[in-house]
Amino acid sequence: MNKPDLQAIGIQNTGEIYHNLDFGELIAHEIKNGECKLANNGATMVDTGIFTGRSPKDKYFVDRDPSNRYIAWGSVNHKVSAEIFQELLVIAQEQLSNKDLYVTDVYCGSSPNSRRQVRFVTELAWQSHFVTNMFIRPSMEQMQTFVPQFTVLNACKASNPKWKEQGLHSDVFVVFDVESNLAIIGGTYYGGEMKKGIFSMMNYWLPLENKLPMHCSANVGHDGDTCLFFGLSGTGKTTLSTDPHRRLIGDDEHGWDDDGVFNFEGGCYAKVINLSAENEPEIHSAIRHGALLENVVADDEGVVDYTNGSKTENTRVSYPIFHIENHEETLHGAHPKNIIFLTADAFGVLPPVSRLTKEQAMYYFLSGYTAKVAGTERGITEPTATFSACFGEAFLPLHPTVYAKLLGEKIDKHGVNVYLVNTGWTGGPYGVGKRMSIKDTRACINAILDGSINNSEFRTTNTFGLHVPNTLGDINPKILFPRESWADDAAFVRTRDKLAQMFIDNFKKYQTEESEFDFSAAGPQIGA
Repeated sequence: MNKPDLQAIGIQNTGEIYHNLDFGELIAHEIKNGECKLANNGATMVDTGIFTGRSPKDKYFVDRDPSNRYIAWGSVNHKVSAEIFQELLVIAQEQLSNKDLYVTDVYCGSSPNSRRQVRFVTELAWQSHFVTNMFIRPSMEQMQTFVPQFTVLNACKASNPKWKEQGLHSDVFVVFDVESNLAIIGGTYYGGEMKKGIFSMMNYWLPLENKLPMHCSANVGHDGDTCLFFGLSGTGKTTLSTDPHRRLIGDDEHGWDDDGVFNFEGGCYAKVINLSAENEPEIHSAIRHGALLENVVADDEGVVDYTNGSKTENTRVSYPIFHIENHEETLHGAHPKNIIFLTADAFGVLPPVSRLTKEQAMYYFLSGYTAKVAGTERGITEPTATFSACFGEAFLPLHPTVYAKLLGEKIDKHGVNVYLVNTGWTGGPYGVGKRMSIKDTRACINAILDGSINNSEFRTTNTFGLHVPNTLGDINPKILFPRESWADDAAFVRTRDKLAQMFIDNFKKYQTEESEFDFSAAGPQIGA
């Protein structure tokens, strides 16, 4: 196999180029370089420095034609001029020149008709390990004809000393030049920037081809029925889609084209704070040789304390998907039969399961709701509503309604059932009620998947207008209708209307003269 020529992208006088090393070789480099330590289960452990999460305010797109006509500029997608990008590119090129480098060539997307060929250039072995875990590894035969369509230069050890005079947010930079098919990273070691950076690019490319990129997990049943799980962090997306009775297609990023649903990735990136073998056995057993733990705390024997969040609550592990025994080898599924929107409603208002109309599906997709609870972030003392369009607003280069329109078209075309599942609180808000039991949530999910939920009679709730089954297996009927489980009915009504108003206020941004459609009527109506 020919060694990659990096001079064409401005990297000079390279030393050894370590191209597509296997897991054993990468781990040996990580240990030799002093980048990682070994856990007692065979996984490697890395600390990502001062950045234990993404830096969204330091993410930019270059303001060039024609991509600047499609990108939704604003608080999510920040502009940077071509001139400033060139200055930052030189910083990255100089940082990566005159040294040994790791080059990793991968596919993003398991669908041959929709995937992209991506090259990562890094100077840290563990970052090559990360992308080897997270993306799809071409076969030796495929590598013979591999030509990168997009390149990421990860110069994490560099920073930008001129950021103030350039009007940027900090000395960290994560910049995408769509027309040059190039991205550069500087100032942050966090591996998730590479993963989510390519996700952002797929969210740019695919809609222009009438294909839907999605921030969701997916699995498939014995009968070939595919289910999608959308949800923000903490709602159970990874846990609930990792099911011993269904094959996992993927846990985070997928596309939906004319051939069905396909995973963007070849691995999983799971939170491990408070991970236990009892509650999440598949993920726990996936942490072994080849897995890469981030920012965990371990003792001198390499025994990891998953309850310790002293470095960050965002402790994570990446591992290749084949570490999950019951995975779908093709990383592909048929057009979905069911879509599930997951939310962790800390206000205790939403039912554990609701069946949505297509219009409601569009509304809740655009809303992308969950709630943070007291104690999860500094300064949060009561439940706080979080709205993230399409359950992944931070990664959407285009306007959210572009993705919603595509979703609606595909729901219609393929006759998909859509449900809202609340994994949050019941019997009262956080601090008064209790968290939905995993047993009850699993029962809701299973009833959706096996179709038995359709045997129930449904009742429509006030205000939110959600269609809720009167009975569902062994679940206490009072749990199905939250108002009946609250001790104080007046308190429920106040809290319900408060949350409803939050939904209404958030959705106003989609009710403009330029909007192609308005689904506000499918959302909550105070007084109804």
